[in-house]
Amino acid sequence: MIRRSLEIITSSFKMALQELWKNKLRTFLSLFGITIGIFCIIGVLAVVNSLEQNIQNEVKALGANTIYIDKWEYTGGGQNYPWWKYINRPGPKYHELKQIMERTPTAKYAAFKIDVQDNLDFENNRLSGVQLYGISEQFNDIQPIEVKTGRYISDAEFDQGSNVIVIGIEVAEKLFGSEERAIGKMATARGKKLLVIGVIKKQGKSMIGGWNFDQNIVLPYRYARNIMDERRADPLIMVQGQDNLSSKALKDDLTGTMRALHKLTPTKEEDFALNDINDFSAVISQAFVSLNIGGWAIAALSLIVGMFGVANIMFVSVRERTSQIGLKKAVGAKSYIILTEFLLESAFLCIIGGLIGLTLVFLLTQILTNILNFPVYISTSNMVLAILVCIIVGILAGFIPARQAARMDPVVAMRSK
Repeated sequence: MIRRSLEIITSSFKMALQELWKNKLRTFLSLFGITIGIFCIIGVLAVVNSLEQNIQNEVKALGANTIYIDKWEYTGGGQNYPWWKYINRPGPKYHELKQIMERTPTAKYAAFKIDVQDNLDFENNRLSGVQLYGISEQFNDIQPIEVKTGRYISDAEFDQGSNVIVIGIEVAEKLFGSEERAIGKMATARGKKLLVIGVIKKQGKSMIGGWNFDQNIVLPYRYARNIMDERRADPLIMVQGQDNLSSKALKDDLTGTMRALHKLTPTKEEDFALNDINDFSAVISQAFVSLNIGGWAIAALSLIVGMFGVANIMFVSVRERTSQIGLKKAVGAKSYIILTEFLLESAFLCIIGGLIGLTLVFLLTQILTNILNFPVYISTSNMVLAILVCIIVGILAGFIPARQAARMDPVVAMRSK
């Protein structure tokens, strides 16, 4: 039984291929609609999925299981964002780090950060718009900084507040000519001499802002506070939780700690914000759900148009082969064999269109990868989805014409011209 079924399918497949090859123009017109449909659906999914993956990776790079303590809420922006509510809140203080670590058992690391944007000078060269980050010792434990050339700031330099800096690779290339030449040089920022001891490995542009290490410099907080007004330098505390503990548990502990540090009574509203990295990730996922729905809607319209095109071509094919169908039935061909033949022809036609569409999407991903500076790719699940969609569309488009062919009366069919 299985062998007989395979023989029928193989025979039907060969006949379908012969008919498609015989009518090249008709085949091309049918392929065009399906190719455009698959190109739209897989193209949209590839770009959206790649974009979401890239942004999610950038969010995770901000620190796994990490809470950002600030006076500003990072989510829920827009016209209704109550900035007036947050602007008068007290900013995080460096001295709170020690108390946070002592009072929060779920905290593993805590770091303090201040930053300003200013010029960086070397001899007669000036680089504008450089971000100066003053950080505490455990910043690198939460947000790892990979040094390509030279070295990172030592614990002793953090403790002593030494005038040493680690610079981004773009800063090194633009101000010193190369990363190697930057090491050991004295740059000037805000009237103070700073010794370059390391160059950070290239990070690439971030789509969500992030730390953008390529275009900034990093220096010990204890020195940075001498050249920055801490109150106006966007102070921030980062707290990373213990391993195998949820960020929610860390956030709950930090809420109690910060309320105690700020001496808030139970009836008083919190005057600080605990921004969870996991919350950013959830917001991003929700936003991309809407994008995917829009992509599916566009793709569905394209596929519907393609499906009607294939169905129309299949009706024409059945009409042209009416006498051939009658002859086959007269010599004993069963209705299900005729049905299978036309369904396979329709499905095969759609699969070819889908493969062409996938090829075009692959070319598109290569172009976009070079333009967008992050990898755009077609996932295996999307490729499988494309083939399944082609088969389903082919069966739906070919079913009525195939059913019509299978139910023909052989005598009437053979008399037709």
